[in-house]
Order: sequence, then structure tokens, then C-alpha cells
Amino acid sequence: MRRRLYFMLPDVPSARSMLDELLLARIDERHMHFCAKEGALPADMPEANFLQKTDLVHGAEIGMLIGGLSGLLAGSLLLIFPPEGIELRMLALLVSGIGGALFGTWASGMAAAAIPSSRLKPFNERIERGQVLLMVDVPFRRVSEIEAMIAKRHPEVSFGGVEPHIPAFP
Repeated sequence: MRRRLYFMLPDVPSARSMLDELLLARIDERHMHFCAKEGALPADMPEANFLQKTDLVHGAEIGMLIGGLSGLLAGSLLLIFPPEGIELRMLALLVSGIGGALFGTWASGMAAAAIPSSRLKPFNERIERGQVLLMVDVPFRRVSEIEAMIAKRHPEVSFGGVEPHIPAFP
């Protein structure tokens, strides 16, 4: 299980130094994500991807929940009030629930893809001023170790908090 740590770095050279420090601390590059002004990061630094910069994952989760519940409600109404001459079984309830969840995921995900991430909102102003946000996913048992290492070696870095739950795939 991993925790996402947020750190605000003053500039790109500091971000480069932090990347090297974390690599030496045996944190894989795929678990580090830098977010800066457009075009500020060099190509060889791991930049935050689309899923981390938008609310797509959160929106899809909410859409799946609401769509699934709506589908189950629609399926229940079909079972209670079936159309004339059609015999519906419990399979109709299952199909409508799954269909509603899929449609809700798609529709809500499309809307949320256009919204900047609410998790990054507190950092947006400083990113626009030229600072760099580092999101690093570390194993739960190493959180305090990584925080202490960064505080000791990089006093210019400000700690931005810990996210208790990170999605498995982005």
C-alpha cells in the first residue's frame, strides 16, 4: 500500500536534485511525478500525466456509483411494471445495473476530464509562479523516512501533505 506525498520545490534545478535524491533512496522513477508550468520541465524528468492533472478518476468513480444505482432503480421499475407482453427476469435487473454503471462512468468521466484536479488546487498558484510540485508515491512503511530525508537534505522544500489513498492504476 502506498501513500502519495506532496512537496513544493522552488525551481527546476531543485526538482532535478530531488529526483536524484529519491532515485538514490530507491524510489522508482515511475512513482515520481513532477508538475510545473507548461514547458518548464526537461523531457527526461517524469511529468504528471493526464490522470493526475484532472479529476477523471474521481469523476468516473462517482459516475459509476450514481449510474449503477440509477440502473438498478430503472431495472426494478421494469420488473415491477413490465411492458405489455414481455416477461422480464432478474437478469434484466443485473443488465440494467451494469449498463447504468458503464454509462455513468463514461458520462461522468468525460465531464471530469475537463476539470483540473481538485487535489492540486492548493498548489496551482505557486506552480504558476514557477515552483515545481513533486508527487511521490512511497510505501506506507517508508513515509516518515522519506519525509525526514527530504527535510534534512532540502530545507528549501515545503511539505504539502499526504494523500491517504491513491488509485492503483494512474
